Amino acid sequence: MTNQSVARRLLAEMVSRKEEEIELARAALLFAKEEYPGLDVGKYLQKLELMTEEIKSRIGNNTDPHFLISEINRYLFTEEGFRGNEDDYYDPRNSFLNDVLDRKTGIPITLSVLYIEIASRLGLTLLGVGFPGHFIVKYSGIEEEILIDSFNKGSILSYKDCKEILDRIYGGRMQFHSEFLQPVTKKQILSRMLHNLKGIYLNSKNYIKALSIVDMVLLIDPLAIDEIRDRGLLYYNLECFTQALSDLETYLRHATKAEDAELIRGYIPVLKGLTSKIS
Repeated sequence: MTNQSVARRLLAEMVSRKEEEIELARAALLFAKEEYPGLDVGKYLQKLELMTEEIKSRIGNNTDPHFLISEINRYLFTEEGFRGNEDDYYDPRNSFLNDVLDRKTGIPITLSVLYIEIASRLGLTLLGVGFPGHFIVKYSGIEEEILIDSFNKGSILSYKDCKEILDRIYGGRMQFHSEFLQPVTKKQILSRMLHNLKGIYLNSKNYIKALSIVDMVLLIDPLAIDEIRDRGLLYYNLECFTQALSDLETYLRHATKAEDAELIRGYIPVLKGLTSKIS
């Protein structure tokens, strides 16, 4: 069994757990093994532990969220120099947690995963927020809510700041709704990380890597019918016509009223002709 297949099996087991039992950092490192088969997951988890221990040595018994957040910010962004990668945002390495730990740069979601995992080890529960076009972190206490932008050195965001971020990303074409600040699950975080990679690989026409990413998305959500369609189209581009036919027929069985159903239906006779030649 290859390192990649072992990692996929472990990832599938991880995401089958209850939400509170999913280890976000471990899961992110497991899917990174697809890109880096020799990656030592334990080594990077230990690195996270050592980083957390450094912060623990400074905070004593203080459990105030504002204090803990300020100490995480000071350690990560001021002392260690972690930063958002604005120079090469679509570098796939920004989406792999091991690369983020090594290179000290990443995109909003991976820096947020790092932030959430360190906070968790300090006893502070933070949640991911899948904001449109961005990703932030939220502390939800009994009396207050704190929004944190890990891509911008852990800056604390107001609702007004969030509206401005939305306007900057979408040029004022999207209206702000408070629902945008609802937390997402760990499985949703992992899926979004994988979708980022999928988009990068599709844009560069790296269909083999895009296919492996879609396979992992389907490990997390086997009923993601759009991913089955996309996998079928990837198989088509890779000239794996039998697999393409199977996936696209599955898609059409489950998405009979989809807007692209007619377009996808057009592939079927072509693929049947191609597969008959193979057999």
